[in-house]
Amino acid sequence: MVSIRVLLVDDDPLVRAGLRMILSSSDDVEVVGEAADGADAVAAVEAHRPDVVLMDIRMPELDGIAATSALRRLPTPPHVIVLTTFQADDHVMRALRAGADGFLLKDTPPAEIVDAVRLVAAGEAMLSPSVTRTLLTHLGNDEQTDRRRLAAERLASLTDREREVAEAVGSGASNAEIAASLYMSEATVKAHVSSVLTKLAVANRVHIAILVHDARS
Repeated sequence: MVSIRVLLVDDDPLVRAGLRMILSSSDDVEVVGEAADGADAVAAVEAHRPDVVLMDIRMPELDGIAATSALRRLPTPPHVIVLTTFQADDHVMRALRAGADGFLLKDTPPAEIVDAVRLVAAGEAMLSPSVTRTLLTHLGNDEQTDRRRLAAERLASLTDREREVAEAVGSGASNAEIAASLYMSEATVKAHVSSVLTKLAVANRVHIAILVHDARS
């Protein structure tokens, strides 16, 4: 069995120890390294080549937002899950915009943390519809007009059917739910989602949701 390689980035050694213990309990997940600050994240990723990075947002020297942005600029960036204490923290939205694949609350049950790592490693969405809606509801209003214009321009590149799929993704719907509502097979939905990701030049469904929300704002 091929293990999912995980790097932990958090300034609290107790948090890192807890995450290591949780993840090491799974046969298909391996914690390959740790870093105590975002400033060390890039070097740690280059040294350990993780598939997934669990990244704390609030760190003293370099926060998780800047570190995530730096990781996204690597030739083969890892998936990033940001860790936070508050579900509606504005820092979470900034981290997602910087390229993070999703987020976890630090009090998430152990089994769900492992499941999230597996989902993100596989390139799947890990945000539930309720969490997606909560995050988008708390988006800040900074540069709102520019964001709306740019988002609308990018969405204009989609076909009508792709736009329908993007709107459904933006509401937090799963592929199965989209297939049922738009009367198409799940395989067709997956093909449309893949096309939307490519045309919008975004990494995952979370970023599709952000663009859809921005266009409506």
